[in-house]
Amino acid sequence: MQLEIGKAKVEVTLSGKAGRGVLLLHGWGCSAEMMRSVRDALDGAARVAAIDFPGHGREGKALPPPEPWGVPEYMEMTAEVIRRLDLAPCDIVAHSFGARVAILLASTYPELVGRMILTGAAGIRKPASGKASAMTTLYKGLRGVVNAAEKTHLFGSLPQKGREALIQRFGSPDYRALTPEMRQTFNKVIALDLSDRLPLVKAPTLLYWGAEDTETPLWMGQKMEEQIPDAGLVVEAGAGHFAYLEQSARFLRIVHSFLLEGR
Repeated sequence: MQLEIGKAKVEVTLSGKAGRGVLLLHGWGCSAEMMRSVRDALDGAARVAAIDFPGHGREGKALPPPEPWGVPEYMEMTAEVIRRLDLAPCDIVAHSFGARVAILLASTYPELVGRMILTGAAGIRKPASGKASAMTTLYKGLRGVVNAAEKTHLFGSLPQKGREALIQRFGSPDYRALTPEMRQTFNKVIALDLSDRLPLVKAPTLLYWGAEDTETPLWMGQKMEEQIPDAGLVVEAGAGHFAYLEQSARFLRIVHSFLLEGR
């Protein structure tokens, strides 16, 4: 189904007609389909809603946010989905970027959230290495030259081409693949460090991490376990950023136990 929230069109997949509400939130550049195994595992035991975030999902390129969004805008949209579908208080299973949204949601609207399972959760800014800092300084310097050239209006389309060349040279593969509008959204998303929101999360939270995760390294999960008042951390040896898929059977047992048993 499609919901219109503000100026955004949001795709939501619903399954199950009874039971506790569960919301599935996918990672950056992914779709609700990536959470299908979780949805299937909960079918018949919960009322499950899986969001395709605007700018992502199978229809992502056709349905970007109405303007560049940051985490707060995605969070407010998610809160409205919960209200419209009468899911509150709902449990949340979220991966990576979806966990950014979940952390801000749980710390802002605790009445909307029951329990959370966050896997490979993003939201804590990585400290810049010496090499990364040097590359950033070089990029900013070259970008300044391009911006100055653009303001003179003397070089036609060359500044625009130069800006794209800098992105192709310095940007990550994921960033290079984005549209100009979604690049602005990406920049706003990663600029927000959620460290100060962690102590405000009151929901019981299970953190599921791959020991070999290079996108959101294990130290981030350990920090979240320390800072979220009611949190526990499960670490999968040998697994990476998509540990919930790499160890799907084990993850689904944990989901079933944490969300459905003993409540």
